[in-house]
Amino acid sequence: MKVNTDNTPRIYVASLSDYNAGRLHGRWIDANRGTQHIWDEIAAMLKESTEPIAEEWAIHDFEGFAALRLDEFESIDSVAEVAELLAEHGNIFAELVSHFGGLPCGLDDARRWMEDGYHGCFPSVADYVEEYINDCYGDAMKVLPDFIRYHIDFEAIAHDFEISGDILTFEVDGEVHIFSGNV
Repeated sequence: MKVNTDNTPRIYVASLSDYNAGRLHGRWIDANRGTQHIWDEIAAMLKESTEPIAEEWAIHDFEGFAALRLDEFESIDSVAEVAELLAEHGNIFAELVSHFGGLPCGLDDARRWMEDGYHGCFPSVADYVEEYINDCYGDAMKVLPDFIRYHIDFEAIAHDFEISGDILTFEVDGEVHIFSGNV
């Protein structure tokens, strides 16, 4: 078995006929190569079975999907699509899908929030708020006296943004990802 060293989203698909007969027969399939590739690999794996009728399959394991959990009978279309979007957006996309209920129901919401509400990745929420305030109110900030400007509590404003629902935040891989709270 090939070890997954590059964190490629993969699924282990097993033949249920073999499983029910007490044998483990299946294969690891790269999920980021498209729906047709996954179906072709499943068909080839079932064809290699020693069981006379091997038609049913299930996802028995997975890796490279970050925080996202897959069910045994997950839609292959959803698996392939989320793998593609993970390659495009990184692990934050798995967090979004999980936040919105997992596959398949959370996929559309996660895609929409990623496209329409993503503000970026920051060391902290306070860093995002400081950048946001400087972008929106930079001219006003410049005319404030230093003793006021240097005492603005960006952490308190960040806290207010979060509890009011103005922003949605996720910490992934040591960084904070910020989304609009109302996409």
